Amino acid sequence: AFAAYVTTNTWLGFPFMMMVALGALESIPRDLYEAAAVDGASAWQRFVHITLPNLRPALLPAVILGSIWTFNMFNVIYLVSGGKPAGATDILVTQAYRWAFERGQRYGMAAAYATIIFLILVAWTLIAHRVNAASARAEART
Repeated sequence: AFAAYVTTNTWLGFPFMMMVALGALESIPRDLYEAAAVDGASAWQRFVHITLPNLRPALLPAVILGSIWTFNMFNVIYLVSGGKPAGATDILVTQAYRWAFERGQRYGMAAAYATIIFLILVAWTLIAHRVNAASARAEART
């Protein structure tokens, strides 16, 4: 079941990530590549020193958003297997759903799960931004 989830989620997220990546690639000035070629930079050096640093500002928010969407992928879990076998493939979002609508309508437990999900995603976003800021500062020093 896990392989089916990964395949389905990749299939659903690929168009969004591809559009972000293509848009970011189109925004990189061609002059940078031409100047690097004149300076004798190899294709790998141009990729590492021009392409990757210029993709980061667009891809980091897209990756954060994609991970948040993946974390809350209720529809894939519910439609592919419904959490079967015996809830083995449930995630926090499907557990919150089960507490609210299948286990005696315990909305307090569902709200607690929703709060936990929110706090995890806020922490993930803050950590990702700090890591990005630290890597951008380190790159600016070089």
